[in-house]
Amino acid sequence: MRKRSEYKGGDNRSKPSKERRVTVGESNTLLPFLFELLKEQSRSSVKGLLSRGQISVNGKVTRQFDAPLNPNDTVGINYGRGKVEFNNPLLRIVWEDDDLIVINKREGLLSVSTDRIKERTAYRILSDYLKECDPRNKIFVLHRLDRDTSGIMMFAKNQKVKEQLQSNWSEAITQRTYVAVIEGRPEKDTDLIVSNLVENKHMQVYVTQDGDGKEAITRYRLLQTNNRYSLVELDLETGRKNQIRAQMQSIGHPIAGDSKYGAETNPAGRLMLHARRLCFIHPVTGEEMRFETRIPEKFTSTAK
Repeated sequence: MRKRSEYKGGDNRSKPSKERRVTVGESNTLLPFLFELLKEQSRSSVKGLLSRGQISVNGKVTRQFDAPLNPNDTVGINYGRGKVEFNNPLLRIVWEDDDLIVINKREGLLSVSTDRIKERTAYRILSDYLKECDPRNKIFVLHRLDRDTSGIMMFAKNQKVKEQLQSNWSEAITQRTYVAVIEGRPEKDTDLIVSNLVENKHMQVYVTQDGDGKEAITRYRLLQTNNRYSLVELDLETGRKNQIRAQMQSIGHPIAGDSKYGAETNPAGRLMLHARRLCFIHPVTGEEMRFETRIPEKFTSTAK
């Protein structure tokens, strides 16, 4: 039986101890040596390593910025202690190990950069965080959430894991569940929507009846409704661009706040779509990992 790990909120980051050791080549003092060695990091972050006791010389922790260094001395940098704090109002790390980071993203934050926006993205925030721990660290995109969609998504921390997951995505991802508030009440309380999607020159995805495009499959279930608005849970069997938004529009019940896909109202001042649940087989451990967030309170109150 496959082992299962389940997380419903909270911070479940592992904190492995990692130390980088460097042999001194010529006489110097500690802080200038660190500035040169860690030139990919800001000076303030290098000073932070020193002040937090993450630097050692010949095995002995020191906070002395002008500690003398001689040829063949060993300088150690303990990156494990650099993972104790992460605080950003736009996303929260809900789980982390040596291979993956799972986050809860707020609406309004891009997953990755565009031609116009480079800095304010989940990718850049996490990349800066990892490099603060160790400038050699990198992050790799596995999938995306729309800018105005909130919820669970994950990134890889090395190229091997990225390639393993992306080459086997449909088998590795065991469940992707969203919740949405849609306009009106659907005719059926539950249904399987199967349709073909194409993208026009304006980069808008829509359902086509002529057999072209890519097949998209979504199963929805009604959770609650006041007839004007309905809260639905949606399980994706395929992962096409704007799949949920286009399919909800096609059945006459666009997502509230989604004027691009036909919505006439915006009761929450946002697109009311949230990635609630993500389950996958860990590419290294083989465990089934399950992550779930709460339904946003505004979603339940709108459809009450």
